[in-house]
Formats: sequence, C-alpha cells, structure tokens
Amino acid sequence: MSRFQIIREYTGVLLGTAVVAAAFQMFLIPNQIAAGGISGLGVILFHLLGLPMGITIFLLNLPLFLLSAKLFGWKFIVRGLFGAVSLSLMVELLVFLPRVTEDLLLASLYGGILMGVGIALVFGARGSTGGTVLAAQVLNKLFGFTMGQSLLSVDFLVVTLAGIVFNLELAMYALISLFVTSRVIDLVQEGISNSKATLIISSHTEAITERILRDLDRGATILTGKGAYTKEDRDMVLTVVSQSEVPRLKNIVHEVDERAFVIVGNAQDVLGEGFRPGPES
Repeated sequence: MSRFQIIREYTGVLLGTAVVAAAFQMFLIPNQIAAGGISGLGVILFHLLGLPMGITIFLLNLPLFLLSAKLFGWKFIVRGLFGAVSLSLMVELLVFLPRVTEDLLLASLYGGILMGVGIALVFGARGSTGGTVLAAQVLNKLFGFTMGQSLLSVDFLVVTLAGIVFNLELAMYALISLFVTSRVIDLVQEGISNSKATLIISSHTEAITERILRDLDRGATILTGKGAYTKEDRDMVLTVVSQSEVPRLKNIVHEVDERAFVIVGNAQDVLGEGFRPGPES
C-alpha cells in the first residue's frame, strides 16, 4: 500500500469521526438520544454523571481494545484504536457546535443521518471506531454469537438502559436514530444505484448484442441456458445499463425480436468501466 493511500485512509477516518462527533453535539447529546452502542452509553453517562462525552467513549472502549488485543493481536486493532481516539478527540473539539433542534423526531432523524454518513466514511477508509463492532467481535469469539446477534444484543441493552435512565419515549427515538443510521451506512457504502441488470432471452442474441454495443455503447455477455419446458438450449444476453437507457434498450430488443423475453432488475452496485470504479487494493 502506497504512502499516499495510507494518508488518504487515515484522513478519511478523521473526516468520518468529525461527522459522527457533529451528530452527537448538534442532535443526539442535547436531546438525550442514546442510539445504541458504546457512544450511546456515553450519552447516558454524560447526562447521568456529567462525565465528558469524548473521554467517556475512550474509557469505555479501552477494555474492549485490551481484550481484543489479547484475543486477536495488536495488529488487528490498530486502525480501530486510531478511530476510537479520533472520535473521542473530535467529540471534545466540536463541543462548541450548537443544538440545532429541540424536536426529538428531527433530532433522531438528522442525528441518525449524520451518524450514518460519518460511520460509512470511516468504514470506507477501512477504519473503525471500536465500540459496538468491537464488542460484537469479542462476543463472537468468546461465546460463539453471530455478529448480527452480538450487534443486536449490545444495541438493545443500551437502548433499554436509555429507557430506564431517561424515559420510554426517548428510547423509542433512539431506536429510530439507530435504524436511520444503519440504512444510511448501507446507502453510502453501496451507493444509490440507478443501474439496471437486464437479461434478454431470444433466438436473435447476436443481432441484439450488436445493437447494444453500437447504439448504447454498453458491454454485453452472451450466456447459454436451457428451457425447463422445451429442454432446448437457448442463448441469453446479459447487460447492465443506466435507468435512462432502459427504454432505448427495450426498443432495440423489440425491433430485433418482438417475441424476446426481457427481465429488468435493479443492480445494487456496479463496478467497472462505464460505471463506478472498483476499490483500490
């Protein structure tokens, strides 16, 4: 890995943790929304005992890092440790940010959105902030829980504690924020794709493929399949186009073969020439 790429990834972690810290200071902390995880526990302790949020997050993460180092080795936790320290510092450095809204629904929604964007930036830089993910990995290693079960258990405990310390309504808003965060992470990491994967079954695949290459300037792959009813071998064309190109593609297929069978589906993520570049190694 080049020095430039290392610097870029660590810069990505810093940027991501700054966004997460902004979500805390502007939306979550002032509105007592503890949206799961170690950071949610930090929000609870901040309001319950008056402990500084950044320092609390770091101290809560510390035993998890020490245990993880023993279980997985120090090399495994270096990036996570950097992310955890960065998040703790950012939370303290951005303490001057104002409370944006007192509306709990808006705070849970926008706090969740900012949290999701920040965490996705950290993940995109191959980093971590420790916290829930680290706790889940420890539970997985020690007790054999799946990562999904472990993450759900930790978040559920924190939200339940928020309901006890604050009130049930705030716990419900915390669940909203937690859900929004998870969805935004997926959207940022996978992208909001408008690409369509199209499968065309026809007896004129060569002509259709030629038109796709010439008229749409898109690639295509000819696959071979067998009809379940006829038991006959049939060629199929697989191509990926943008949403705006779908009507043109349908017209092309119809012009070549009116009896063609066309399947159009959403392509969640497309990497490669003409679409999104793949990740650098």
